[in-house]
Amino acid sequence: MSADAKTETALNGLKVLDLSRILAGPSATQILGDLGADIIKIEHPDGGDDTRGWGPPFMHSPDGDRIEASYFACCNRNKRSVVLDFNNSEDRDTLIKLASKADVLVENFKPGSLAKFGLDFESLQKINSSLIYCSITGFGQTGPYSHKPGYDFLIQGMGGLMSVTGQADGQAGAEPLKVGVAICDLFTGLNAVTAILAALHHRTASGIGQYIDCSLLDSQAAMLANQSSAWLNSKVLPQRMGNNHPSVVPYRVFAASDGHLIINCGNDRQFQNLCAVIEMPELSGDSRFKTNEQRCKNRTLIDDILASRLMEMKADDIIRLLESVSVPCGPINTIPDVFSDPHVKSRATQVSTMRDDGVVFSSVAYPPKLSETPARYERPPPRLGEHNEQVLHDWGIS
Repeated sequence: MSADAKTETALNGLKVLDLSRILAGPSATQILGDLGADIIKIEHPDGGDDTRGWGPPFMHSPDGDRIEASYFACCNRNKRSVVLDFNNSEDRDTLIKLASKADVLVENFKPGSLAKFGLDFESLQKINSSLIYCSITGFGQTGPYSHKPGYDFLIQGMGGLMSVTGQADGQAGAEPLKVGVAICDLFTGLNAVTAILAALHHRTASGIGQYIDCSLLDSQAAMLANQSSAWLNSKVLPQRMGNNHPSVVPYRVFAASDGHLIINCGNDRQFQNLCAVIEMPELSGDSRFKTNEQRCKNRTLIDDILASRLMEMKADDIIRLLESVSVPCGPINTIPDVFSDPHVKSRATQVSTMRDDGVVFSSVAYPPKLSETPARYERPPPRLGEHNEQVLHDWGIS
């Protein structure tokens, strides 16, 4: 079923006020919008969301005029933009009226800063007891760091991710590294969506809304997964290991004669198959390498042996041979490679929407494929304040 087909959407009729900016909040509300919710993006009249200007690169109209930064386009489709200034009493009253009709409100202001405008959860709950109010901040609403601003890069460091990302000490270029995208923002956005959907389910049974306190640091700590478990349960301190895996060998990037590729042997059978196709079957019978536990103990030795052999071969040949015996492997694609990949194209991963001024916005589709209520992509990222009159009319606000 086409994602653009006129079918019922999972969140049809849900009204969401999006007071968030940058990435974590907007990525969450974009998902809700993809699933059919009516997302009203509330922006300040003076410039709006910061990411409208986070360039280069910038996008351009068919006439060559520079418009929003491409960053803004990644997380603001399926939304309508309304400009309101909280310092203006009329605008503030309008927003409160919108909140009285909303199902969900998402914001990422500093803790306590919306209370002076009567836009905090306690104030709005008095006029809309079913409102689900989600606050996204760097450190949460409580605790000694709650007053601090938090950006993704900072949280990747404070949340432990950078301590296990980068080349190992003693290697060239060894230092803590951030991930190449704002992954902590995106983790937090996904957590916010999950919490909002859980709150909606609870509201269906109880009729009562609730408050959601969603923090980047909490999200990052939760995403440490096996690395945090190694410390919490075994008192093993994870270290930076470059592209190596702390518990599986071989599981890394290897250099071929003409480039690089990834090889992941998740079990002993896959290691045996690897050794067979590169014509070194004796390795899998060697007591030092026979089991994954032994390979971990002799990591440097087996990695060096494999690296030397693979350097004699071409990357495509290695991939072809390994795929023939079901050993997980693959190339390291550039971004253009990803979107030209035949499998990625077959999954309809790239979607486009056109604004009425002729600007085409391309973005990445909502990943899950729902059989009955697929995601839809009807609205391009909006111009600042584009929908003021339309939204007030549709929501019955005079």
